[in-house]
Amino acid sequence: MDDLSYISEPTQIAGIAEMSKGLNFGMPSEALLGCLLKTLVASKPEGRFLELGTGTGIATAWLLSGMDAASSLVSVDTDLNFQAVAKAVLGSDKRVTFRLEDGLTFLLSQKAHTFDMVFADAMPGKYEGLNDALKVVKVGGFYVIDDMLPQPNWPEGHAARIPVLLERLSKHPDFTLLPLVWSSGVAIAVRQR
Repeated sequence: MDDLSYISEPTQIAGIAEMSKGLNFGMPSEALLGCLLKTLVASKPEGRFLELGTGTGIATAWLLSGMDAASSLVSVDTDLNFQAVAKAVLGSDKRVTFRLEDGLTFLLSQKAHTFDMVFADAMPGKYEGLNDALKVVKVGGFYVIDDMLPQPNWPEGHAARIPVLLERLSKHPDFTLLPLVWSSGVAIAVRQR
């Protein structure tokens, strides 16, 4: 079976890819991850979702494609130029709110147990402020991270951070972890209490 044969990308991805040319954005989400995100948010009708790291909006488009009309998404990034692409292509969708803000600053302003899923696609919420990101996940909600397998754009010393992060998640008393050696390397944690 070829995983990609059964995946239909959101129509907005072509526009995002075209507008992203020349921005040197080298971290787009893969289609397999996008389909997983779409599936996870579809399991949470009227859900409230958080994306840490908008980038140019590829994962954002996948998230929106799985959400129902009553769901909402907050997408946070610090790069105005990258997020401007996502806003231009996806900003008319009233279910999404874009925040130009540091992810950790945003997390610290949130109440506990307020999101049905947190997709941490940036350093804040993944390596910095992990406990703050986990705190905002509702019981039964998902915490999702990717890029756990070697990537060509990793900075020096990044590979050593992966096992430390996964160890912390696997030992967290409130979450059950599923690490997947699939796509770019994905880990899904579900809050049990």
